Amino acid sequence: MKKLFFAALGLLCLASCAKQQQCCQLEHPCYAYDATIYELNTRQLTEEGTFKAAEAVLPELKELGVDIIWIMPIQQIGVLERKGTLGSYYAITDYCKFNPEFGTRADFEHFLAEAHKLGLKVILDWVANHTAPDSEWTKNDGWHYRDSLGNLMVQYDWTDISKLNYDNQDMRAAMKQAMHWWMDTIGIDGFRCDVAGEVPTDFWNDVMAELRVKHPNMFTLAEDEAEAQDLTESAFDMYYGWTLHHLMNGVAQGKNTVNDLWDYFAKTDTTIRHEAIRMNFTSNHDENSWSGTEFERMGDASNLFAAFTYVVPGMPLIYTGQPSGNHHRLQFFEKDVIDRVENAPQHDMYKKLNALRADNFALWSNEIGAPMVRIAADNDKVFACVRHAVCPKDNKENTVIAVMNMSAEEQVVNLTIDQYAGEYNCICGKTMAIEAAQTLTLKPWQHIILTK
Repeated sequence: MKKLFFAALGLLCLASCAKQQQCCQLEHPCYAYDATIYELNTRQLTEEGTFKAAEAVLPELKELGVDIIWIMPIQQIGVLERKGTLGSYYAITDYCKFNPEFGTRADFEHFLAEAHKLGLKVILDWVANHTAPDSEWTKNDGWHYRDSLGNLMVQYDWTDISKLNYDNQDMRAAMKQAMHWWMDTIGIDGFRCDVAGEVPTDFWNDVMAELRVKHPNMFTLAEDEAEAQDLTESAFDMYYGWTLHHLMNGVAQGKNTVNDLWDYFAKTDTTIRHEAIRMNFTSNHDENSWSGTEFERMGDASNLFAAFTYVVPGMPLIYTGQPSGNHHRLQFFEKDVIDRVENAPQHDMYKKLNALRADNFALWSNEIGAPMVRIAADNDKVFACVRHAVCPKDNKENTVIAVMNMSAEEQVVNLTIDQYAGEYNCICGKTMAIEAAQTLTLKPWQHIILTK
């Protein structure tokens, strides 16, 4: 279904966007609408922690159903004020030199070529807000913020970095040049931009506009939600769903409710541009290392919320180690390889969820996908929704129904399905008849996903 509908859907939805949404200035690359993104932690993915070793994992990611690889920073990092033994990926000394811990430029270019052969896109984690304190850029007058004594300034507790000064036009030009080099010379497919809201939006607008002239199919992700409206106006395709992530943790821990989730969706529908893609996730490098694994934060609800990230509007993220059943917090500044659980059930789960997304265009992002509509339910512990879309090419319909028990107790729920009643395929592999008035009994944290 993915291949049959995609070209026509992509072209028609973009034309519709331009016609119906006066503010739409950004057209997402076609491959993004049904994509799943995977965050690759080169240091911790394999025992070797190198590009060469990561390259061997690429066929596994393709088989899993991954489309976009976001690779954490791979540039040379600082020694001065370094944290831990190996330091932070986000304390960069030279934007155009490779971290020898991971291998050479040639190694990465081979990794990139192999990814492209498999049809995978690779975006680079870009750290534009700051450099390491021993970066060559710190020698340039006015390129960094300094205090009254002339000392480099840091942010938060990030004592291994120094904040860049975007009032300096020479620094801006150098940053643009470095980003152009990675796109033009190395051939990456876009950027995930670290703490994007801390960098002036006009810089992002300028550099992304320049890059899209040569690379119209580039993909960009902003690590930000508070400034998502501005950042996604013309610079970024996707933003972080931080609030949704914390709400999922809260529901799993009994601190938030199903109604809180629906309130969030109602709010973002009116405060963030429809064209902007939200990234949905149960884990990432920050959450895993500092807040705990999804199993620590969500317990028995972790699989339910993984599925949840696929059925609600947005693009799902998979973090390194999640399909392998990794159950430990990865150290950030040290070598700490993921746990690989033999025959991890999470692998099959993510493979099924990726196939679900690929095969059901109602779940795709934005103009192609369908809005999420709440199904009337008499139990506020149950999240129930439907997404229904019609293919503009041949008027074929696609419907996805999700019913999720977001509690640690068995729940009985009466649903009003109305016009969406009928025979459905279940992600579990069975068929299921759904009546206009349907009663379901759900085990603790059980979810049912139905398609037709």
